[in-house]
Formats: sequence, structure tokens, C-alpha cells
Amino acid sequence: MEKIRIGIVGYGNLGKGAEIGIRQNKDMELVAIFTRRNPDSIKPLTEGVKVYSLDDAKNMKDKIDVMLLCSGSMSDLPVQGPEFAEMFNIVDGFDTHNKIQEYFESVDEKAKQSKKVAVIACGWDPGMFSLSRLFGEVILPEGKTYTFWGKGVSQGHSDAIRRVKGVLDARQYTIPVESAIELVRKGGNPELTTREKHIRECFVVAEEGADKERIEKEIKTMPDYFADYNTIVHFISEEELKEKHSGIPHGGFSIRTGKTGVNNENNHTIEYSLKLDSNPDFTANTLIAYARAAYRLNKEGVFGAKTVFDIPPAYLSPKSGEELRKSLL
Repeated sequence: MEKIRIGIVGYGNLGKGAEIGIRQNKDMELVAIFTRRNPDSIKPLTEGVKVYSLDDAKNMKDKIDVMLLCSGSMSDLPVQGPEFAEMFNIVDGFDTHNKIQEYFESVDEKAKQSKKVAVIACGWDPGMFSLSRLFGEVILPEGKTYTFWGKGVSQGHSDAIRRVKGVLDARQYTIPVESAIELVRKGGNPELTTREKHIRECFVVAEEGADKERIEKEIKTMPDYFADYNTIVHFISEEELKEKHSGIPHGGFSIRTGKTGVNNENNHTIEYSLKLDSNPDFTANTLIAYARAAYRLNKEGVFGAKTVFDIPPAYLSPKSGEELRKSLL
């Protein structure tokens, strides 16, 4: 079997999840890991895989078929996406929803110049939930779409809390409001505010002697993160945080409710849900599936930036068309 040669950029939680996930795909092999850290400080789990600095990637264009960009969306991917699309087929999980079009355009330009495929924003949201929303809209054109996230750890919001003066460490959980979910499932098509859909629950380790009242107020009034939500703040010890909040679970629901019939008398609900023990592991496995698609498309002469909307589902699977028709259709 000809194996797809994979490289990983970034060796945080997502990069480590990608390394583990590649092991489960017999048509792939991990060739190299690239990091901004000292390469000697990283010990991969996969025997024989070498770690390089980011600058070394340009010397390995003929050794890697698809590069998985496992870096952050805030500041890393806007730079790395276009940069690596000039050299490789790439896949990433860019997840800043309101900047996806801008990011798409910057990557598309470079990928077209290099005649490579760049699949962007293909985690679970954006990604799998995006497909669910699309299917919901086209099947039930008269209806309403709702997305609920959680219960799960929001790494971006947790980081925002850690930047508050006097905070040593923190975890923030996004929790969907059950009553809102049930109202949606009943087909009532309610108009829900941000505050009515989700709760933010924060577990904070404060420095000794820190003003907890100030910290709590600063968290609850933080624009773009907590100000629009009902936010609960708990102050706990470092030991309790490590013992009870060291995992990275997540998940959520994408729900489309709609009506059909001459008088809209028939109610329908489409629901897609995820419950994840490890957000980065699941996201990494999604990137891996789309890496297979990127490789196949490029072999066929396709190039440019793509999203989950542009990829035929069969291209994600290692099975042949005949196998898919027999086993899944």
C-alpha cells in the first residue's frame, strides 16, 4: 500500500493527538514533527520520527505529502496557513468563525500559486457541525438552526482567565442550558439570546493574597468572553484543579427544526451531537481524514483552498467506492 506521508506542525495537545491518530490509519505514516521549540526537547511517541525546527520544513517539500497544521487560530495559523500552503498540501482546524472568509482568501492565493490543496477549518466546529447545519438548511428550508456547545473545556476562555492579574491557573467550562435545548427540540423555534443558550463556569486558582472579589468581577465583565453570559466563578486550590479538571472534554449539539406540508403541519428535527472525552484527539482525527482527501484531490490535479463543503465524503475514507457502497450505503 502506498502510504500518505504526513508532517505535523506544532506539538501541543492537538499535535500529540494527531500523532496518535495517524497510528490508526494504515494508509498513512508520520514522517516528521515541526516545532518552534528546541527540537531536542521533544520526544515523539512514534519510533523513528524526527523533530525539526519550523525553518527546516522548506527543505522537506519532496518528503511530505500533507502537512497538518496543529497550531492556534488566534495568531499562529493566520501566518502559518499561507506560508505552508506555498510548500505543501495542508489541513488545519482554524476556528475563528468570523474570520474564516478572510483566512480562506489568504490561503487560497498561496495554494493556487503552488498548485497545492489547502483544507481549512475542518475540525468539529467549524467542520462537522458546519456540514450538519448545511444538510439541515437544504433539507428543511423552512426552519431554524441552533448550535449548542458543551459541556466542555474552552481552551481560549481558560487562557483569557489566566491572563487576569492574580490568577495562577484556570479552567472554563461552556455549558448548554438544558431548558433551552428542550425548547428547541419541541419545535418551538424560539428566539434565544446568548445568555439564554449557554452558561460559563470557571474554576480559578488565585495567587495567595489576591483580591478574589476583583478577579471575579474582572472575569464576569470581560467583553467578548464572559460579559454576555451568566458566569459562575469558583475559587479552588491548585491540587483540586489538577485532580478534577485536568482533562479536555467537549461536545455539543447542532439542531435544525423545520416544517413541511401544505399548511406546514408536519414538524421535523435533525440533530447531530458529539460527546468527546478529548477535544484535541477528536479534532486531530478529523484533520487526518481530511488530509487523505487533500492528498487525493491534489493527485487529481485539484488545487486551492477548500472547506468541508467542497470535499466529497468518499475522499475521506480509505475504502474504495465499491467497499463504501457495500458496507455503508
